[in-house]
Amino acid sequence: MLTTAILVTVMTAATPLLFAALGELVAEKSGVLNLGVEGMMLMGAVGAFAVAVTTGSSTLGILAGAGAGALMAMGFGLLTLTFLANQVATGLALTIFGIGLSALIGSPFVGTPLPRLPRLNVEGLSDLPILGPLLFGHDALVYLGLVMVPTIAWFLTRTRAGLILRAVGENQDSAHAIGYDVVAVRYAAVAFGGAMAGIGGAYLSLAYTPMWIEQMVAGRGWIALALVVFAAWRPWRLLVGAYLFGGVSILQLHAQGGALFNVPAQVLAMLPYLATIVVLTLISSRSGRFGLAAPGSLGKPFHPAG
Repeated sequence: MLTTAILVTVMTAATPLLFAALGELVAEKSGVLNLGVEGMMLMGAVGAFAVAVTTGSSTLGILAGAGAGALMAMGFGLLTLTFLANQVATGLALTIFGIGLSALIGSPFVGTPLPRLPRLNVEGLSDLPILGPLLFGHDALVYLGLVMVPTIAWFLTRTRAGLILRAVGENQDSAHAIGYDVVAVRYAAVAFGGAMAGIGGAYLSLAYTPMWIEQMVAGRGWIALALVVFAAWRPWRLLVGAYLFGGVSILQLHAQGGALFNVPAQVLAMLPYLATIVVLTLISSRSGRFGLAAPGSLGKPFHPAG
């Protein structure tokens, strides 16, 4: 059925957004605003593809993608958390750096074929009408992305480490005063965010479109940033937002064959990016409900007393 096929495609389109946005949510919950998600996703994509092609192992490729994203994030952390560089400017520089470096590293791999990540078909269940393809016909990263949503929600609300991370993000001075290492917590959160963005990039180059081309992330890093604000820094809302944005992207692709609902395909294509502009503007203004939902110390440099 066409509807089932579209829903399956929406799930795959939403997966890289979900990984990147979940990682950024954790980083922002610690009080760090990292606008370099696009660059980290690109480095994850090229790192995963290069390692997978070289070694023949998709698993090693995924780990390499996570490592590349985390390494980029640690560079961002060094500049902003240790040397107290401006987080917004450094994040933008990280994206520009990632675009250039990924193109350089990936130039030998352009046009190189790679098998798609295998799908985890369950005999007897994958053939069920409608539910079979939706629930049992995806690759491992689709399921991992779904599992990470409740895992991160549980971590942030039910664990001591998650509560410490939130305390650091809400009031860094108070957290420091009662003995928490603000910088160490933020380094850990930033590294996790980078690894998740790297996995999102790895999904693009190993599963969604198993190839490497320059700037293949195509703005998804900015959409992931917008999703965090759209979801009001809540993992479950972020899941809904990722599927909404993924659905709009797939709707645009299907509309290219004809005028869907009499709406030009170009209008649908620009909707995710228009929404991105709006919510990134809300990040800057911190007004209304979005400003109230944002962590209190988001984007603020930490100067330990003494």
